[in-house]
Amino acid sequence: MRCVVFGATGYIGGRLVPELLDAGHQVSVVARSPAKLAERPWRDRVEVHRGDVLDADSVAAAMRGHDVAYYLVHSLHSRDFADRDRTAARRVAAAAADAGVGRLVYLGGLHPDTPTLSAHLASRKEVGDILLAGDVDAVVLQAAVILGSGSASFEMLRHLTERLPAMVTPHWVHNRIQPIAIRDVLYYLVAAATLPDGLNRTFDIGGPDVLTYLAMMRRYAVVARLPRRIVLPVPILTPWLSAQWVNLVTPVPGSIAVPLIDSLIHEVICQEDDLTALVADPPGGRLHFEQAVELALTRTSHEQVTTRWSDAGWPSDPSQPSAADPDWSGSTVYTDTRERHSSAPPERVWRVVEGIGGEHGWYSFPLAWAVRGWADRISGGAGLRRGRRDPDRLHTGEALDWWRVEAIDRGRRLLLHAEMRVPGQAWLEMSVSPADDGGTCYRQCAIFRPHGFAGHAYWKLISPFHDIVFGGMAANITGAAEHEN
Repeated sequence: MRCVVFGATGYIGGRLVPELLDAGHQVSVVARSPAKLAERPWRDRVEVHRGDVLDADSVAAAMRGHDVAYYLVHSLHSRDFADRDRTAARRVAAAAADAGVGRLVYLGGLHPDTPTLSAHLASRKEVGDILLAGDVDAVVLQAAVILGSGSASFEMLRHLTERLPAMVTPHWVHNRIQPIAIRDVLYYLVAAATLPDGLNRTFDIGGPDVLTYLAMMRRYAVVARLPRRIVLPVPILTPWLSAQWVNLVTPVPGSIAVPLIDSLIHEVICQEDDLTALVADPPGGRLHFEQAVELALTRTSHEQVTTRWSDAGWPSDPSQPSAADPDWSGSTVYTDTRERHSSAPPERVWRVVEGIGGEHGWYSFPLAWAVRGWADRISGGAGLRRGRRDPDRLHTGEALDWWRVEAIDRGRRLLLHAEMRVPGQAWLEMSVSPADDGGTCYRQCAIFRPHGFAGHAYWKLISPFHDIVFGGMAANITGAAEHEN
């Protein structure tokens, strides 16, 4: 089949593409920023379209010539996510009909049959309904908690259980959930491409276990070989308060924690299992909860996490300037530039640069970075705890603590775009070049484009600390390279 995937830079889409390729399908992908896909191992096996699901023309262009379209886009980071997803779904459905696409496939959320749903589940249901009401047949798969290395649901479960040996919990931890392993979700998504013609309906998909969230935490502790967790239910913890706690304790920011927990106030279990009459079980059967957790932990410990919840970028206004804009663009730009010579060869300095962040830290005034990270988390930003996927290598588009890798010229230049809450746009550029004496010229530039008076005031306020933060960073990065064994 000729398949097009919307959302290929996200957690599910990034894993689905190679599965479709391995199944023998021809695959095209759509991304707002194709550069994010430059280093994916499957990049040379797919056709890449630049597009945005809110741009009708780019959606129409991407749809042409395809048999199946996978729609795997959500706007959770936006306050108006329901409006954005509604508009996007209508444009995708219309473009699929105009292009003669044979089937739409959407991964929605498992939900009870009740008129009152959380905003997140209501939006997921609405998107599915829009696709089903269109002129192209749609297969809407509905899943609850997805268990896999790097998924937001799994990271929330993992960090809550590992970091809190004793905890007070809200009443929703006693609601029943039917989790499913990411391996099985991908299996059913691939199978959806070749289901019999004429299907236009939802299918509930879930694993073999129905558990409460409390049971999931306790079973996770057993698999992870942790002591039994002490849990004290407290009825006064609202979903919003619970989400703020998750925001502080786990890497999952409040903008994602709120809709995830809002969904857990419902019991989410499969109401039917009709797909099994059309599709055989995955090889070895659907994974039980313990098997899915064990697999996810193994991949995490072996640094084999191919995609993460943070891979999808936070929303930004395309009209916003970028660090590559020329000086004549007219906006005010503040910079802090540091240059240092290192006796270490360029490749050694580069290893330190590319290994920055995560467990390695930022080579400068750790307390200041920690305080700024906590402040960002409290205000709903990314904070520092997103970490990094690989301890040694970075890839364009991936999250790195509160930054995102905007560009990387391996061995020469790294450009990071800040996703912390600041009144403007911020970048950090680090570059390495050979020196005449066989050492290295290291150059570091912090770039800030302020927004309004608050942006100008912000830069002036933090400027006195630049020598400590940025000067210390440059000195410590070159020093670390020189002392590397």
